[in-house]
Amino acid sequence: MSAQEHSTSHILQSLVVNLTIAATKAVAAVFTGSGAMLAEALHSAADCLNQLFLLIGVKQAKRKPDASHPLGYGRATYFWSFLVALMLFTGGGVFSIYEGLHKIGEPEPVTRVWLGIAILGFSLALEGYSTYSNIRELHQRRGSTPFWQYLRTTKDADLVVVFGENSAAVLGLAFALAALVLAAVTGDGRWDGIGSLLIGLVLVAVAIFLATEVKSLLLGESADPVVAEAVQRVVAETHELDRVLSLITLQQGPGEVLVAVKLAFAYKLDIDAACATINAFESRLRQLRPEVRWCFVEPDIPRISSSRAVESGAVHETASGNRP
Repeated sequence: MSAQEHSTSHILQSLVVNLTIAATKAVAAVFTGSGAMLAEALHSAADCLNQLFLLIGVKQAKRKPDASHPLGYGRATYFWSFLVALMLFTGGGVFSIYEGLHKIGEPEPVTRVWLGIAILGFSLALEGYSTYSNIRELHQRRGSTPFWQYLRTTKDADLVVVFGENSAAVLGLAFALAALVLAAVTGDGRWDGIGSLLIGLVLVAVAIFLATEVKSLLLGESADPVVAEAVQRVVAETHELDRVLSLITLQQGPGEVLVAVKLAFAYKLDIDAACATINAFESRLRQLRPEVRWCFVEPDIPRISSSRAVESGAVHETASGNRP
């Protein structure tokens, strides 16, 4: 199963969870009059729109290359993921901060606290399960890479966005639950406003993190270092090749990498042999790294005194132009 198919399943799961939670939170906000609950309802509603954005991005990224976009539409995922970060910042974070400051300045008593606690507990269980599933998927993909390092370096922007949303939701629900209980126990409605303010700050922080990570991919980020390592490995395994002179890798989308490499040959070959060597290099590279969708190879003149050519007994020209 492709990376995009994995991500789509998690997006759909999060969408179903957030639709359910947004509806229950909205009902609780109406009956309790809690600002923190209202902030959480709006947060979940914004998350639903965010998941729709991600689904659009994944669908557009699957479009085949055409004359106007010869390298395909893989970066569409990054564009829509960046919009999600903006939505999380404005639709969730800024409004929650505003609502929290308003409730602190003009506190109102909360009512039907039991209903709010029950719904928040239910929502926390759903969001917790969704976040657990997301983390399990991240663990499967990261391999031996440390978890937080993987979040910073992975090219699966949609998976990271879903993780950021789910984590913010779990933390926000915990704040909302604590604020509602404190407001009820103390009779001070300002605790409810403080809860909404904290939720807003969490959303803003997550949105800034996501925007920063996705921006790098949107502008054009190099592929994972394992791709460059694979290039070096194939060159080392190929008798006709001497070394890599220059290498550019570019992440074009989830599971789509472009490689442009300049290679020095170990000794001189005719055009047919050189083409066969390049084709074999590309085939072996794609065997090691299937995500390499485009590979452009520029051959360079061989090193006259290549030790590899001498050791192998290959025929090559000397500096004087005579053959041994």
